[in-house]
Amino acid sequence: MPGSSSRRARWAQRPPAAGAAVLATGILSVGLQSAGYGVLSRVALALAGAAWVALGADFVVRLVRERERWSAEAGAPGGLTAVAATTVLGTRVSALGRQSLAWALLALSAVLWPVLMAGVVRHVVRHVVGHLGRMRGDVFLCCVATQGLAVLGATLAKAEAVAWPAHTALVLFWLGLLLYVPMPALFDWRQLTEGAGDQWVAGGAPAVSALAGASLITADRGELYLWSADDRGVLRVVTAALLVLALCWYAVLLVAEVLRPRPRYDVRRWATVFPMGMTAVATSAVAAALRVPWLKGPGEVLLWVAVAAWLAVASAAAGARVRSTGPR
Repeated sequence: MPGSSSRRARWAQRPPAAGAAVLATGILSVGLQSAGYGVLSRVALALAGAAWVALGADFVVRLVRERERWSAEAGAPGGLTAVAATTVLGTRVSALGRQSLAWALLALSAVLWPVLMAGVVRHVVRHVVGHLGRMRGDVFLCCVATQGLAVLGATLAKAEAVAWPAHTALVLFWLGLLLYVPMPALFDWRQLTEGAGDQWVAGGAPAVSALAGASLITADRGELYLWSADDRGVLRVVTAALLVLALCWYAVLLVAEVLRPRPRYDVRRWATVFPMGMTAVATSAVAAALRVPWLKGPGEVLLWVAVAAWLAVASAAAGARVRSTGPR
């Protein structure tokens, strides 16, 4: 049937960066739930879950039928959105009390992480050794995916009152920061004014790192005793510094967008929305973890800015799809 063939052709053209749409929608669901907008949060979760299932099916089909193409796409940094999106969905599902499903999503993301990370590391090494120039903002996904695992691990440790996921999450937290360190040197800073959207991941990395730090601090409360006073003090300082860094990135990236507007739709614009949402969620989470109540207001403002960005990108994506379909 011509209609189904054209749909399959359009689906096959979707790059791994489309996973950023799942990540953007999922983190908005987390933020809306934390802010008390339960109905909107569930709507966003349903959308993110449906898109995650569809992209997961495509991931498996390509692995089975188009191994060469799958290897090329999985080895690119954008492929790590699969891990990050899965951890965000797991975090939101845990808040619903569905801990078994959250554990399953953690296990899946933990299996995917080393496989995809190994391919990305090879990709980055080839890029550097081959003197192919600096890279786009999606290179920061190495940090984002790792910290996503830390967030979900700490979330489950608190929900289940089990220590080992938090201790593992702490290792991943520091590993994520270690992975972040060389990324600014690899990043093409011209992307700030020329990038198609994924330059924002540069700010999303410290934002999700701040969220991971806040989650680790929060997990230490209640039935668990996880960190010594010194450990807790270091976590608090590092988490606060990461939030400041994320907010500085947010300001720089926003100014760059104003100075050099890029209104044309690109699928990488979803990689603009998720750092905006991640910064909002991190701000609110740090406010709660460090007991800084005045941060809650800015966090909610940033959340609604991210919602507006999601609506704008979703509208642009729908318009682009209509135009690509053309008259029947």
